[in-house]
Amino acid sequence: MDTAWIQVFVLTLSECIAPADKTVCQERDFELQFLTRNDCEAALEQLIKLKEASNTVIVDRAASVCAPSARERETYATLEEITAAMGDMPGWRSPDPAVARKDDAKAAHEARLAELKTCEEAGGIAPCKIGEIIVEAATGDPVEVWRSEDQ
Repeated sequence: MDTAWIQVFVLTLSECIAPADKTVCQERDFELQFLTRNDCEAALEQLIKLKEASNTVIVDRAASVCAPSARERETYATLEEITAAMGDMPGWRSPDPAVARKDDAKAAHEARLAELKTCEEAGGIAPCKIGEIIVEAATGDPVEVWRSEDQ
């Protein structure tokens, strides 16, 4: 096990909470951490809606944000290593190695490839594909062809 700095998105919610039937509120901030900006922003929106539905909470929208940051975390080289370190903890669930997460750009590229005909099948009419390369219709502008080298 090593430690590493990983990117996180820190949701800071700034609010002022008043006890029931009081006109003075007490300010407080709290933070939550997320691995993706989308998750952080979705949680921020939901928390603001939830808090604003209350008669005793005022949310400071200007001070409630999702900001990129980094945190030092334990990292594990293999599934066996993390299972050995965390397996005795109550509620531990081992990650499923069969569920490989793909990045969004690669997934979108693969989905587009699946729907296109090869350039031979399309008679050279774009859009079409040559192997893993997508050939788009000419727009008059020069086109750069990109290919992922991680295969």
